[in-house]
Amino acid sequence: MKLYYSPGACSLSPHIVLHEAGLAYTPVLASTKSHKLQDGTDFYTINPLGYVPVLELDDGTRLREGPAIVQYLADQAPHKNLAPANGTLARYRLQEWLTFIGTELHKSFGPLFTPGTPEDYKPLVRERLLGRLQWVDGELAHKPYLMGEQFTVADAYLFTVSNWCGHVGVDISGLKHLAAYRERIAARPAVQAAMKAEGLLK
Repeated sequence: MKLYYSPGACSLSPHIVLHEAGLAYTPVLASTKSHKLQDGTDFYTINPLGYVPVLELDDGTRLREGPAIVQYLADQAPHKNLAPANGTLARYRLQEWLTFIGTELHKSFGPLFTPGTPEDYKPLVRERLLGRLQWVDGELAHKPYLMGEQFTVADAYLFTVSNWCGHVGVDISGLKHLAAYRERIAARPAVQAAMKAEGLLK
């Protein structure tokens, strides 16, 4: 398998999951600025939408969108318990979290990263994001991970997007449960390995 990624972007989530699952893969750096691979290949020929992550399977099939990719990876290593079994209510709870993170958090960061976003609009975006993260903080008050006692692919996704807060002025310093959660996730060997692979940790 190949994972097309950009350091610190949402592709960090499947990068973490690959390490958690212990699956063999080849990382391929895809610049989200130049849209070129290191060998000069136009990334738009890999993903016409121009963004990461993209997972390329050994037969050449490509899978887009982080929530789909991380569930596929989890299902390749069911003994790692990174996702509940398909068809169970717990699996739909996982999808509930992945959808929330993708639509209410991930997508909401967009205007803060987009050049040309009016400055007077950004405080509204930050306020909305903080409100959603305050709700997540409450959800984490009595459990170590989003799904309870077990780390899942949803945790890799939340950790990834919450890392962006400090880069765009969303102050989460008052969210003590989220802070403790982020420390737990950051301490996981697979998370550290993925971050080192992306040059985010020494």
